[in-house]
Amino acid sequence: MSIKLNETYCKNIAAPESGNKVHYDSQLPGFGLRVTASGAKSFVLNYHVNGRERRMTIGRHPAWSAAAARERAKELRRDVDNGLDPLAERNERRSAPTVRSLWSEYETVHLPTLSDRSRRDQRSMWQKDILPTLGAVLLADLSSKQIDELHSEISARAKTRANRVLEVLRKALNLAVRWGWIEKNPAEGFRRNAEHARERYLTEAEYELVFSALEEMPNQRAANAIRLLILTGARRGEVLSLEWQDLDLVRGIWNRPAHKSKDRRPKRIPLSSGALALLHQMREIASHRYLFPTSRGTCMPDINRPWSWLKRETGLVSLRVHDLRHSFASVLISNGETLETIGKLLGHSQHQTTLRYAHLMDDPLRRAADKLANTIRQ
Repeated sequence: MSIKLNETYCKNIAAPESGNKVHYDSQLPGFGLRVTASGAKSFVLNYHVNGRERRMTIGRHPAWSAAAARERAKELRRDVDNGLDPLAERNERRSAPTVRSLWSEYETVHLPTLSDRSRRDQRSMWQKDILPTLGAVLLADLSSKQIDELHSEISARAKTRANRVLEVLRKALNLAVRWGWIEKNPAEGFRRNAEHARERYLTEAEYELVFSALEEMPNQRAANAIRLLILTGARRGEVLSLEWQDLDLVRGIWNRPAHKSKDRRPKRIPLSSGALALLHQMREIASHRYLFPTSRGTCMPDINRPWSWLKRETGLVSLRVHDLRHSFASVLISNGETLETIGKLLGHSQHQTTLRYAHLMDDPLRRAADKLANTIRQ
């Protein structure tokens, strides 16, 4: 019987008693309406590719009208005539990796190579900034315009974070290129927001304020952590994750393992007499492998609350924990130490990293030059 699949026919077609039945259109080869025993109706297209019969579902009725399904079937038929396999392309697209798939692989492969703090920071970037906007996007469809729009959206609330998020995403997309998931990284060349490195150094009077406040701090465990940050110039995560086994108190050495260093390289750092005196005092009452343990047996994750207390007590409301590291370098330079020595004490693996403090050499160099001038005048 000659059947034209129009809207009236599709609405009135009866369901089979069992299974399903396809009613084919008489005008467009392969175009049909599949009806199940439950009454569900879907438009399909049957076609042949390389001698194989394929059946592709176009869409369900009545969400798809008969006319719209017919036009779509004509488009698919033209693709078949041009040697394409629409069903294979659809299946391939459905299984293609998305940005969320990339995060899953990145989390498994790359994140374990980072420090604990970097892992936490990057996981937060993915979960709060990247995935809510781009998670469902196919990597093959991800465009530089979408990357720039994400950067712009984050920049509206946090310019520096926007740069960091895009750097993390760019790294992940570089891995996607390496793995053969995409051919080109759409995040390459994104326009970074201007960043102005903040340099804050404690004065001698401010050091006195801080040490006086530390004596009164209710949480003396956190106070000791801050004292050690001041005396070593180490990063917050390096101090808080410190274990007694990392310290040689006899030789006065901090043997920092690779997994606790930012650059993933082991460090051997001499400790000052002040730092050693503090550590010996702490060792006498220590009962845990961590120097700064929590009640749960893990190392202290942060010192946010004690630090806020310290800023209120001293009035140094703009002081950041990382400023202690800058101040450490500043004091050493003002006392004539070389950048090479300071770089080793700070655990820098590259000389260029320490060069950010080079301008602080002006004063000690000027004093040295003044010695010559004073000698000549005598």
